[in-house]
Amino acid sequence: MALRVLFALLPVLSCGFLGWGTMLRLAVVTRRPRDWWLLAVNCVLTVAWVALIGADQTPNTDGWQGNTGAFGIIITGFLTCVYFLVADIQHHAARPAAATAPWYPAQPAPYVPPQAHPQRPAYGYPPPAHQQQTPTPTPTPAPAPGPATPPRIGQVRAELDELSELLRKQTPHPHPNPQNPEANPRTPGNDGEGPAR
Repeated sequence: MALRVLFALLPVLSCGFLGWGTMLRLAVVTRRPRDWWLLAVNCVLTVAWVALIGADQTPNTDGWQGNTGAFGIIITGFLTCVYFLVADIQHHAARPAAATAPWYPAQPAPYVPPQAHPQRPAYGYPPPAHQQQTPTPTPTPAPAPGPATPPRIGQVRAELDELSELLRKQTPHPHPNPQNPEANPRTPGNDGEGPAR
């Protein structure tokens, strides 16, 4: 997208002088003979318009040759821009959707469960009185076997159980009473010098 914008603006921003670059990109991308011919026509027109500007003998290059050459090169640049956008958009729209890469499998279609019952009431609401059908038991598929638990996880669980058992067996340490500062010798300000300030 950014390249499309860059190449579309190239002839406009260069006043038509670099329109050949836009046409070259289009010819390389599309590989159509028509675009190669239009590239050649664009180059010839650009050279012709510049030669016409150079052939003007007036001191300010404001004679009919200079005006015609300037007008021609600007119109050529504008037409190049428009043609590039139309042809490039058509080229990319005509390409089929990109196939999936062989190393990345295609995404499966989303599962849509079959609608056996037309309408069920929302969760928490009782079913309507006229809909007293006995549900037919549907066989539930066996759950797919999940990945086996690696032996390392079992070992870690056993070690954690052992550690928690050891922690339960330890005797609790007596906690100092924060309410009574004299009972706790490590309380700040209680080093025998009197009450804390």
